[in-house]
Order: sequence, then structure tokens, then C-alpha cells
Amino acid sequence: MALDLLVKNGTVVDGSGMARYRADVGVKDGRIVEIGRIRNGAAETIDAEGMVVSPGFVDGHTHMDAQVTWDPLGSCSCWHGVTSVIMGNCGFALAPCRPEDREWYARCLEAVEDIPAEAIMAGVNWDWESFPEYLAAVERAPKSLNHGTYIGHSALRMYAMGERALEDSATGEDLEKMAGTVEEAIRAGAMGFSTSRSPTHVTPTDRPVASRVGSWQEIDRLVAVMTEMNAGIFQVARDVTSGAAQEEFFEQLQRIALKSGRPVMFGTIASRQGKEPKPWQFHTEYLDSTVAQGGRMYGQATTRSINALFSLKSNLPFDFLPTWSEVRALPLEAQKGRLADPDTRRQLIAEEAEMQPRGFEFQGGGAATTNPLRPDYGNLLVMRDVDWDDPTVEDLARSSNRNPVETMIDLMLENEDQIFIQPLVNENPKDVLGLLKHPRTLATFSDSGAHVCQEMGSSLPTHLLNYWVRKQQAFTLEEAVRMLTFDNASAWELFGRGLIRAGYAADLVIFDADNIKPGMPAVASDLPGGARRLVQKADGIAATVVNGAVTFLNGETTGTHAGQLLKGPLATSA
Repeated sequence: MALDLLVKNGTVVDGSGMARYRADVGVKDGRIVEIGRIRNGAAETIDAEGMVVSPGFVDGHTHMDAQVTWDPLGSCSCWHGVTSVIMGNCGFALAPCRPEDREWYARCLEAVEDIPAEAIMAGVNWDWESFPEYLAAVERAPKSLNHGTYIGHSALRMYAMGERALEDSATGEDLEKMAGTVEEAIRAGAMGFSTSRSPTHVTPTDRPVASRVGSWQEIDRLVAVMTEMNAGIFQVARDVTSGAAQEEFFEQLQRIALKSGRPVMFGTIASRQGKEPKPWQFHTEYLDSTVAQGGRMYGQATTRSINALFSLKSNLPFDFLPTWSEVRALPLEAQKGRLADPDTRRQLIAEEAEMQPRGFEFQGGGAATTNPLRPDYGNLLVMRDVDWDDPTVEDLARSSNRNPVETMIDLMLENEDQIFIQPLVNENPKDVLGLLKHPRTLATFSDSGAHVCQEMGSSLPTHLLNYWVRKQQAFTLEEAVRMLTFDNASAWELFGRGLIRAGYAADLVIFDADNIKPGMPAVASDLPGGARRLVQKADGIAATVVNGAVTFLNGETTGTHAGQLLKGPLATSA
């Protein structure tokens, strides 16, 4: 049998967690058909000598809902070995959506997920209204990655209730309309239903997003639709406050998990924020308790701190101050000239001194870059590399006997690409490791496609392999690959993916285990309409294969877009 693709001489880490072995991998018609010593010829051959051959990485927490319509690559996830993504998380989606609500949906995504509304309106074709029509649009779109999506609660509520969704409780008629739409979505191929209870998720007018207006009883009814259908995952952006409010959230979520029997997912984090912060072990103990009672529940964990990133070319913490605003409106070279001017510098430093310090309010979502509060310079890092050992602005200011703001200005004048990192949560690497080590958490939660000028989580897989495997030796390569592949594919019920096995989809990553690592993030103006975003590539990945087709070689696209729409189990053509 002539093969379409032969990956030969590689070291197979098959996603199961078992020990690596040397073998060839043969592909035909988009599937793995042979593993071992292969003598058949192939239309295309990749020599993986000295390389690891693993299943493609699965990222279950992204916000590529708009991006998939204009970006066939799926950047930046595509550069980090990701072959499958799930979008529509946290209740945010672009369908169902009436034509008159399109701009409002875009503005909400901008307010919460830091995706420029102008880019959305310029880049999205909007040739849909219903959720099945949106799925059809995603299926038609050329894409290098596989994409699945939830139906989002905020979009669902707006579609059923109009502007009342932002203020009113749902009537019985409203609720049944939403329930019917959820059923329609699941039958069309939705991966499940998502919502948000996070107080950081607000509209452009600083009101709670529509999902937060809905009651727990409303959520009960919508999740019950999936129970009745025996299909679908429930994902929720959790309450990120502390104390009694957070405890109430977890009590309600556990009740739903036990009552519904559906898989439930939420983000697990460690945080020093809030008036009564709880240790991350509270989350993992809660997961264990729910599962012990018969619930199906997963935590989603990042591999590092979740950050706000600042730079001269994107956002700075001072942009809302009068003189800073004036300077930042200028072209880049003119900005640098003003920043070098002694009188201007004195004024800029004086304005910063009037900023209010940060309190106990949780910083997250778009608030991290739009809330004009004084930075904590002891928690504002000067990015030197992609590891967890950068100096703080406070340290550098103290060593040079300069004001922290002056220090930042000087660093930006020395290097216009200098990036500053403000960790928001997961500040301590030991806390992150504890979460990643727990058997009920998933290594996902990149937020890829969101917070495009604020954070850079798309590199989660390469960061795990570089930092936690190679440098810290906290996981074996086999363990880490399983976390990124089979564990995630299983949690999202992507049957036939996540392992190197005969009959499985040929989603593969070929990489150098000794050199794989994320590159430094940079600012690019490549969104529709020229809007800015952060981009980050990776080193050490020789090739990415999606559904049997080589989509990337040495970090560059081949021009082949072999990604598919991932559908839930009840879709007629799943």
C-alpha cells in the first residue's frame, strides 16, 4: 500500500504516557495506518531522525471564534504544535446573533477578551445568524487547525431576549427558547454549553455580561438539555472573587455537576488577589470531593503565571494619564523623542505619582490594561527571556537609584521592543506546579485568540516542554506529552485523536525535545484593519501534521489548510 505520508526514524512518544520507542509512522487518507518499521513508499516523507514524534497538541480553552473566519493558520497556536482547539469558552460566541447585534457582540468581546472590535467588524463576514449556520461557516473556512466550539450563554441570552438579557430574569418563554436553541446547537455539532460568572466580565458600558444576569436556575435548565440528550460539556468562567461569594459559586457548580452528570470544566488558579484569597488547594480538594460523589469535573490549568504584558508598542499602565495620553498618541519615533526630553519625563513621572494604588479588587480580563491604577513595581517584571527568572522594575530601579517610571522609560528607549510583565494570577511557580500535578486538572487554558495585546498564552505547550520538562524536570517527556494530547482529547471527547495509534486521525507534531521552546513575544499589526496584537512563535518544531497533511515546516506554513470542524457526538456528520 502506497502511503500519503511517511514519518521515518523518529522517536515516538505516543500520548499514552508509556515509554518512548523508535518507529516510523505511516499515514493514508488522513489517518495513521501503520507504526513500526515501514517499507512501503510514500508520496511525501519526513525524516524525523533525532526528533520526537507525538500526537498533535489539544488546546481546550481558546477564543478563536472570530479569528477562525479570517486567519486560516490559527495563529499563534499553530506555531506551538497545537492541532485542535476548542473555542466559544466563557459564554462568549458570535452565534446565534441577529444582524443588528453584531457590533454589540464585537464590543463585548473587546471589553472582556481584549479582541479589537474594529478587527472583528472588518474581518468577520457574518454570513450567519443561527448557531448551525455559524458551524457551517467555520466548516467552510480554510483552516490549518481543527476547531470545535461551545454555544455561549451570553450570545444565547441576547438572541432570545434582546436588550432585556442585560438586565432581566428570563421568563418561562425566554427559557424554553434558549433551551430549544441549545438543543439545536448540540444536534448541529456544538461541543457543549459555556457560561461566565466572573465579575471581571463586563460589557462596554461596565455592566455584567448577559450570562452573569442569568440565575443558577436558568443555568440548571440549559445544562439539563444536555443531560436529556446525554451529550455536551458544561464550561464555566468561575467566580474569581474570594470568601463567601466564591464558596457559593463552587457549591452551585458542584450541585449542577452531580445533578446533570455532564462533564463540567472551570479554570483552576492560584491567586494572591482578593480580600480573602484561598489557596489553590481549595480548588483541587473541591474537584476531588465532586468526583468522589459521582460528578465528572475537570480543572483547567495554565503552565505559568497569567499576565498583563505592557510595551511601548502596545499598552502601558500610564496610557490614561493626560501627558502620557498625549505622548502615546504620537508616532513611535516621536514618542521616543518626547520620552527622552527631560521636561516631559519630569511631567510623566509626576503624573504617575498621582495614580491610585491597587486595592483588593481582582484584576483580570480587559481590566488589567484599561484600569489606570499604579503598578506594583515589585510585581512588574522586565522580560529578558521566556523563563521565570526576570528582574522586577523595582529591583532595577533600586540598583540604579532611579524612579521606577524613569527606569521603564530608559529601558524602552534602549529597546523599543522591551516587554514588561505584570503577573495577575499564578504568581508562584510552585503553586502552578501543584495544580499541574493534580490528576483532575488539564494542561490547557491558553486563552489563545483573546487578550491579544495583553497576554500571550498560546505558547502553553512549548512552555510546558521547555520549562517544566527540560529545565525543571518536574515531568517526564512522556507525562507532558500525554497531558497535552490524550488527556485533553479524552476530556473533550475527541475520540480518535490524542494518540499515535492505527486508525486514529493523523495529527502529529515532530519536534526536537532538546531545543523546543517559545520565542519572545512581539507586537505586530496584522489583525484585520491593521489592529495590533502580540505574536509569539517557537523554536524546535520541525513539522506539524493535521489530518495527514503537513501544514507547517520549521515554523512556516506550507499553504495547506487541512483542519476540520470538530463536532459533538450527536452531529449527523460527526
